[in-house]
Amino acid sequence: MKISTSKLELQTALQKLSKATPSRATLPILNSVLFSVDENKTTIKSTDLEITVVVSLPASVEEGGGVAIPLHMLLNITNELPDETRVNIKTDEENKINISTDSGNYNIVGKPADEFPNTPDVETKNNIEIDGGTLKQVINKTAFAVSRDDLKPALTGVLFKFNQNNITTVATDGHRLVKYETTNNTATDQAEDVIVPKKFLNLLSGSLGDEKIKLSVGENHLTTTVGSDQYFTRIIDEKFPDFDGVIPKDNDKNFNVDRNLLLSAVKRVSIFSNKSTHQIALQLNSDQASVSTEDPEQSTKASEEIKGNYQGDDITVGYNAAYLKDVLSHINSDEVVVQLKSPISAALFLPKEQEKNSNLTMLLMPIRLND
Repeated sequence: MKISTSKLELQTALQKLSKATPSRATLPILNSVLFSVDENKTTIKSTDLEITVVVSLPASVEEGGGVAIPLHMLLNITNELPDETRVNIKTDEENKINISTDSGNYNIVGKPADEFPNTPDVETKNNIEIDGGTLKQVINKTAFAVSRDDLKPALTGVLFKFNQNNITTVATDGHRLVKYETTNNTATDQAEDVIVPKKFLNLLSGSLGDEKIKLSVGENHLTTTVGSDQYFTRIIDEKFPDFDGVIPKDNDKNFNVDRNLLLSAVKRVSIFSNKSTHQIALQLNSDQASVSTEDPEQSTKASEEIKGNYQGDDITVGYNAAYLKDVLSHINSDEVVVQLKSPISAALFLPKEQEKNSNLTMLLMPIRLND
């Protein structure tokens, strides 16, 4: 294999691929990227066995072939080269790699191309078309609420429910739940529900623009192409819990408040909360609303009054401040409506005005306040 490419093209490709490389590889070769070169094109691939990314690299080809090259070493030397540098990469039959520029030569050892895992073979059952900007918005609204608990695999991804001209996405970690519906897309097929891993969605989000994106759903994998780059992920084969059943329909207390006002108060007050529980209290009555906290262990306390419009009986509810900040930060509306029932039941956080072609519902479970 012998190719020549620019530093910036190589750097951009490797940075994309690094996001699909495992931090702790079960197989040493997963720390490498696979170069595949023929007379027509050069592609580079990385995988963690769950997610695979294939990137097209603009390059001049002198000799075809393939080799797996250690990613971080190649990326590190590429990062240190001047932007205008031309990078030449060649390998021999023993997978010894020479990287040369006008100013230096660098030698490393790769691995045989045939040892690298194969790209998933996706037998497409359904194709869904969606605007890249809409998909990016979907990911932004939902991925933050995905669970980190590997013992509950269904909750470690975002549920996608595809209907004609409508996509409903749901994420929950048991404390927070987000339901986001969007109609700004064209679903070409009525597809089955799929749970897509958070890591894949975050990786994909950084590459999305406003162009149309086609999602191809297979039996075990989902794949999409963005520009000349391909992304593959294994679908989480689990049953997602009944989310509609936990979204309350009878919350009769309503608090309308400026979102930034409430978020800023929560940020300041939470500085003085217990570092383990992050516990704060939202106190609402017809005369005033306040956010407060107290940590007897550190002898700290804080309280702020906030302006808002509350309708309902007096209520005091405890929340994890970190979760509350997350929920408020992912609502774009200037005003938010908080719908409550009791100190021990789930509250709904809704934008006062929903964005065009979308409907967002945020749910937050309370925590028990210390007496």
